[in-house]
Amino acid sequence: MPHDPRMTRKALRFSLPLTRRKAMALGTIGGAALAAPALANPLPQVNWRMPMFVPRTADAVVEAATDFTRRVSEATEGRFRIQPFGAGEIVPSGAALLDAAETGTVECAFTLSYYSIGKDPAYAFGSALPFGFNTRGQAAWLFRAGGLELLNAFFNARGTHALPVGNSTAQMGGFFRKEINSLDDLKGLKMRIPGLGGTVMAKLGVIPQQIAPGDIYAALERGAIDAAEWAGPYDDFRFGLHRVAPYYYAPGWWEAQATIMAFVHKPHWDALPKLYQSILQTCATATWTSHVAHYDAINSGGIRQIVAAGARVRFFPKSVLDAAYEASFETFEALHRTSPDFARIYPHWRRFLDEHELYARIGEASYDHYVHSHRHAAAPSSKARAQLE
Repeated sequence: MPHDPRMTRKALRFSLPLTRRKAMALGTIGGAALAAPALANPLPQVNWRMPMFVPRTADAVVEAATDFTRRVSEATEGRFRIQPFGAGEIVPSGAALLDAAETGTVECAFTLSYYSIGKDPAYAFGSALPFGFNTRGQAAWLFRAGGLELLNAFFNARGTHALPVGNSTAQMGGFFRKEINSLDDLKGLKMRIPGLGGTVMAKLGVIPQQIAPGDIYAALERGAIDAAEWAGPYDDFRFGLHRVAPYYYAPGWWEAQATIMAFVHKPHWDALPKLYQSILQTCATATWTSHVAHYDAINSGGIRQIVAAGARVRFFPKSVLDAAYEASFETFEALHRTSPDFARIYPHWRRFLDEHELYARIGEASYDHYVHSHRHAAAPSSKARAQLE
C-alpha cells in the first residue's frame, strides 16, 4: 500500500500526544484550566504540637502516637506535621493535657479522657468504664453504633474534636504489696487508680490516688501507696512495678479496654480543609487497628517476663469482683441521676453493652472458654515445652 502522509499525521494526532490531549481536555472542562487553581492554591502547611500522657519510655503507647503522626505526614506529602511530646515536656500529665487542647494552648493532645472526670464524669465514656466494653465492643460502639457521635457532641461543647487513635486492650489489675483474699484486704489500701475505677474502689474501702504515669514506680517504691495499676503486661514490665510489689492481679475490671484519643482543639479542627480532616480520621482509625494488633502480639511475652522476674500472678476473688460489679453499676445509676451529660450518654452505652454481649457471649465467649480450657488441660509438660522451644 502506498504511503499516505495524511494517515501519518492523523495517527500521530491520536496516539503520541495522548497524555497531553487528556490534560488539555480536563483543563478546559468548565472553561478555565483545572490544573491552574491546584497550583495556585496548594494545600496549606500545618504544624501542630501533640503532648502525650505518657513519658517517652512507654514505647508501646508512644509508638501509636508516632505512627499516627507519620501516617498524617506521609498522606499529605509532608504538608501536615504533628510533633509529639512526652508527658511533662510542654504540658503536665493527667487532666492538664485535655485542658490544654480544650483551651487551645496546644493544637491537640494524645491522652485518655477519664483523667478529666473531676470536671464531669461523662469524660469516662471516652476511655473506659468499669465492667464496660472489651476492645472489640468499644470499637463497635464508637465506630458503628453512634457512640463517637455522642461523645463528640460532648467534647465539641468543651472545645475539642476527638479522634480514637489507639487502644491498649484489656488491662491487668495491678501490683499489690500483699495478697487480696477478701474485701477486708482492700480496706484502707492506698492505690494508684484513675477514672471511675477509682470511684468504685473507694466504695470498697480503697483510698484512690491520682499519680502521673512517670511517678508511679517511685510512689510504690517508697511506700506512699500500697498498690498501683498501670496497663497490660508489656507496659507493666517496662515500668518495673513487679520489683516493689510482687502480687500481680487480674482482671483489670475497671478497664477491659482503654481508648486513647487525639483531642483536637475545635477551632483548629474547624479551620482544616475537609481533605485534612478526612486524612486525620483515616490515619487515626488505621493507627487504632495497628495499636490493638501490637498489644495482642506482645502482652503474652510481657506476662512471661513478669513471672520470670519473680512476680506472682493472682486473680481477684469472686467476692471482690461481685462487690465491684455491684458498686460499679450503682455508681453509674447515681451519676445518671446527678450528671446531665452522663445521663445523655449512659442509656445509649448501656443498651449497646447488652446488645453487643448477646453474640459475644453465645458465639465467641463459648468458643474462647472451650479452647482456652482445653489447651490448658492438654498443655505439654514444662520439659516437653522446653524441648519445643
